[in-house]
Parts: sequence; structure tokens; C-alpha cells
Amino acid sequence: MSIPQFELANPPTDAISAIQFAPTSLRLLVASWDKHVYLYDTSSTGGQLLNKFEHRAPVLDVCFGENEEEAYTAGLDWDVRCINLTTGAQTVLSSHDAGVKSVLYDRQHNILVSGSWDSTLHVHHLSKPSDPPVKISLPNKPFSLSLTSTRLVVAMASRALHIYQLADLASESAASGIEPWQRRESSLKFMTRAVACMPNDEGYASSSIEGRVAVEWFDPSTTSQSRKYAFKCHRQPSPEGVDVVYPVNALAFHPVHGTFASGGGDGFVALWDGVAKRRIRQYQRYTTSVSALSFSGNGKFLAVAVSPGFEDGREGVGEGMVGIFIRELGHGEAKGKGMK
Repeated sequence: MSIPQFELANPPTDAISAIQFAPTSLRLLVASWDKHVYLYDTSSTGGQLLNKFEHRAPVLDVCFGENEEEAYTAGLDWDVRCINLTTGAQTVLSSHDAGVKSVLYDRQHNILVSGSWDSTLHVHHLSKPSDPPVKISLPNKPFSLSLTSTRLVVAMASRALHIYQLADLASESAASGIEPWQRRESSLKFMTRAVACMPNDEGYASSSIEGRVAVEWFDPSTTSQSRKYAFKCHRQPSPEGVDVVYPVNALAFHPVHGTFASGGGDGFVALWDGVAKRRIRQYQRYTTSVSALSFSGNGKFLAVAVSPGFEDGREGVGEGMVGIFIRELGHGEAKGKGMK
């Protein structure tokens, strides 16, 4: 039986840092260390490379904007850019003082948030493009950002985590004195690699370099906080009988079912029911480390990016080692299993 997935033709030539499906179509944006952003149409087998956009340095993140003709990028040139995907025109919205790790667009408030290794967030009010961004100082370098309809979660170095209310960030009177709604310490003992928010706005999952994922809820009540838990994953037994532990590089929630996918340095992608605390399934192993994941807006497809050496920073990428796979999900394939 053939696997319901295909590999995109014309992949990037260096490690993939981020991928994102468009909200309402099967267009896919890809950011790469080869200093380009790629735009694919994935609606047919093999996909079609529609365009690629050159940057001055490796690109670390990319997202769609208000529509599918607009994208925002972040990277090691320290800039936050807007790209017109039709004309290719690029505009620098702001510049940080170090590499920019993450960029996120919030449609409801029409704001763009960037997180940089200079330990700041820039909040861009896109309805006022001439205004400089609001700058928020962070206690540590941000490693991963994720949005819900009302909140922004910022996972940082030293296991710090801040949760902001988007209404505060979007406020006309917003200044750099914006305080987080909650300050937390990660449940995971090792460095955070990824964070992803539940589509129902109730909580988030985070992952670490030490083969673990934590699931937590926003509600600060004791009852709600007692539900949080963490579990081991992306570990493979060695011939000596000892677990080899891999980083969990990527997390993505299913937009319909609220289950989530994890991708690890072991080359596996697994689907989880975070509420029932159960693994739904694990897919056949990919040839190398999984570096990024994205579900399509309708939840029918999962894009999987693989890049060698993502977990150990090896130099050089061989031909055919970087790839993007589009997996079609069967009916109910990503549906939760319910409580045991």
C-alpha cells in the first residue's frame, strides 16, 4: 500500500528553519539557511515552486500576512521584512540588534510580532506602517513564539516563559512598559526548542532538546494547573540497550481536532492527543532529522521538513538530504483517541 505523501520538487539547498501553510489554500512558505524564502503550490503531486526570494543572510522564520500575497520574514540579517509574493518587492519593517528567530502575524489585531536574540520583541502595528515598532524587553533570548486568538506565548532561554494578552500588545497606548499576563518557568528541565498553542486557546505544548514534551493550560487556577504534565518521546534504543535521546524540534496543533504533531531529531513524526495523554500514531521514519511541521488550514494535510544535522549543528548538507514531504491525512487520522 502506497503512503499518501509526496516530496516537493526543487527543495532548498540548505537546512529548513520554518514552514507554513497559507490559512485557506495549499500554498506553502519555506524559510531556509540557504538565504532564501520559497513559495510552493502543494495542491498536486510533486508540488510547484512558484517563486523564491533572496535574503542577505539565512532566514529563520516566515509567515503569511493579511492575505496570501504577503509574507513576513525574520533572519540572521537582523531584519524583519515584508515580501510582496506577487512582485517580489521587499520592505524592511524594523531591525533588531541580533538575529531574529521568530515572526508571527495576528490577523485579528493586524499586528506583527518579532522575537530576536537581542532579547526583545518588536510589535509592529501594521495599520500605521510609518510608526516605529513597540519594543518589549525580555529577560532572556526568545527561542520560540506561538499565538492563540487572544494570547502570545514566548519561550525563552533559562527555561523562562512569558504569556502576553494580544489586546495589550495591540493597544493604541501600548509602550515598551507592556507587562506579561503571566510569567512561568518551563516544566522541562532542559532548553526549550519549540512551543505551540492549542487552537481552542486553552493552553500550549512545549518541547525540549532532551526528548520531552510538556502540555500546560493557561487558566492559573490550582485545578487547571494540576492538569499539566510532561512525557518522554523521540528516544530510540541503542544496541547497548540505552535510550538515545533526540531533541523535539517541531510542534504543530491540528486546527480541527486539537491534537498535535511532534517532529524529532530521530526522524520520526508522531501524533498525540494532549488531553487524553495518548499517542495516536507514529509515522514511518524519515531519512533525517525533522526540522519543521505545518498543518494545512483545513487540517487535511501535514507538511514535514527534514534537514540533516539540525540537532548537532553539523556543517554542510549533502544533495538530496533536505526535503519537504506533504502527507495527506485520512478521515479521522488526526482525531483524538479519548480517555483510557
